Amino acid sequence: MSAVESIDAELTELLRARGQRVTSQRLVINRMLRSRDQHVTAEEVLGAVTQTLPGTSLPTVYATLELFEQLGIVRRLNSGGGAVLFDSRTVDHHHAICRDCGAVQDIDDPAELSGVLQAARDAGFAPDRAAVVVDGLCAACAAAS
Repeated sequence: MSAVESIDAELTELLRARGQRVTSQRLVINRMLRSRDQHVTAEEVLGAVTQTLPGTSLPTVYATLELFEQLGIVRRLNSGGGAVLFDSRTVDHHHAICRDCGAVQDIDDPAELSGVLQAARDAGFAPDRAAVVVDGLCAACAAAS
């Protein structure tokens, strides 16, 4: 089984287990996300998938990304500048975001966040997870300023 067939089979199984339809748009968007190891906007996803599926619309991309978020395939990351990014790397990790250029860097550190999660529970919130977002300047922007 090829890598693409394996990726498609995993998504097909996940969608069917949840009673969701398997569509060409969902398959192509999932392939695109798996082929890139970066944070992407819905507009970037649209630009990449319209090469394969020219009739794909931005609302379809957003709906698919929201479904993928519910399925645990992607994580939504609010970058602070208004752009919403989608991260196909779903293992626990954190992010550093440049306030000038918007660059996003993954941070792999086992930060202890149990106190934050407990404080959220104490406030009546039912948290799923917690992550750290570090705001500041990336190396290039810091050097330029």
